[in-house]
Amino acid sequence: MKLTRKLVLAKAKASDLDSVKKLNCWGCNLTDISIFSQMPNIKVLTLSVNSISSLAPLAGCLSLCELYLRKNMIPSLSELSHLRPLTRLKVLWLAENPCCLDDSSQYRLTVLRCLPRLQKLDNQVVTEDEIALALMEGEVVTTPPGSVQNQLSTNGLPEAETENDPLNYNMEETNKIREELGMKLLSRDKFPSLSSPSTRETKSSMKKTHALDAILLLLNDLDEDELHIVYTATQNRLQTYTLDSETLQDSLQTQKTADIQH
Repeated sequence: MKLTRKLVLAKAKASDLDSVKKLNCWGCNLTDISIFSQMPNIKVLTLSVNSISSLAPLAGCLSLCELYLRKNMIPSLSELSHLRPLTRLKVLWLAENPCCLDDSSQYRLTVLRCLPRLQKLDNQVVTEDEIALALMEGEVVTTPPGSVQNQLSTNGLPEAETENDPLNYNMEETNKIREELGMKLLSRDKFPSLSSPSTRETKSSMKKTHALDAILLLLNDLDEDELHIVYTATQNRLQTYTLDSETLQDSLQTQKTADIQH
């Protein structure tokens, strides 16, 4: 069943879509929610117990704070990529969807890695430690196959023709981020030729550079609480490196002592 303008206005008792801030469509057998692409001001949305499979229409609902999707037909956590732009989203109820049937702890970490601003997931409060763990151990959520973002690359060509060309993607995307950060742009000679024998090693290095630039850029959009989460995750990561370093030093010292004794 398609959610229509007439049905939305009747349920919300509103005269136009822009004025709808809250909407309850629990158990309406919905499959098509494309109407939400015309409702940027919706704040609280209840869509539980329906047959919804795609969250793409919600990508433009930038005012959305609470979203209830329990018992639908969401097939994959990749659908959460459509919710990334919703920076005000604090409450999400996604349980009892096909995408939640895997390991429950990993499912939760993956959702929180994709949407680290959430304060409550599946009616359970999200803690700072949980977010920090999710940023390290949660799986990366990718854009669903067949979505608009996946169909076209930055130069307008089908992705199938460009996905094996990391050179253009890395250079354009990295320089875009560096420009926004006020950093010096990288020249093309800093990027490897696809025929170069060292391409694999250089690609790995550029991937790290690209990730660092992206992280620095994202920091500009975080508030105090979110920065604290990043700080906690960074501390935990650094402690791991420190422990590894101390273990290595102890091992070397033990080996050195043994050599002297012999």
